[in-house]
Amino acid sequence: MLIVGDTCVSDDIADKFFVCHIEKCKGACCVEGHLGAPLEEEELGILEEIYPTIEPYLSEEGKQTIAEEGLFIKDYEGDFSTPTVNGRECVYAIYENGNLTCGIEKAYLDKKISYRKPISCHLYPIRITKYDQYDAINYDRWHICNDACTFGDKLGVPLYKFLKDPLIRKYGEAWYEELVSEIEMKLKGDSSQNRSF
Repeated sequence: MLIVGDTCVSDDIADKFFVCHIEKCKGACCVEGHLGAPLEEEELGILEEIYPTIEPYLSEEGKQTIAEEGLFIKDYEGDFSTPTVNGRECVYAIYENGNLTCGIEKAYLDKKISYRKPISCHLYPIRITKYDQYDAINYDRWHICNDACTFGDKLGVPLYKFLKDPLIRKYGEAWYEELVSEIEMKLKGDSSQNRSF
């Protein structure tokens, strides 16, 4: 476990390799699971503000579900998340060339909005649990991402480097630089211990 500012970072963030492999998974994280994407409270107002702009990017099923359920729902744990279409894909997900992708992100890439997508999606497979005094940052292992683990291992890309942009988006440049420094010190320490045997 690494302590960085007001966060506790799982060793897996430093040790595991990961690169999304959309050709293999087909965007399964947008459709698998029992709820939509977790949302932070400040994102609710953002969704309300950008919806007229992102609506043309969404599927008819997604738009219909939003009309019936709203832009977000409060789940059984009292947290907010995106609605899903018939308990399946996120209402903001769209199919392109057989893969699920994000309609919000498509609008962002078209420079229509400045909000990329929910931070929980941008950070995946990292999940954050908020406590009173700190955030716990953990790697969420899920079989649908096995190909991403293999791909990341092949390319030699650790999880914290693959998710550099969303980690900076969430916690800032200084926090990320401190994380990298802590990981590098940990790796040096591990290397020294291995040489001593």
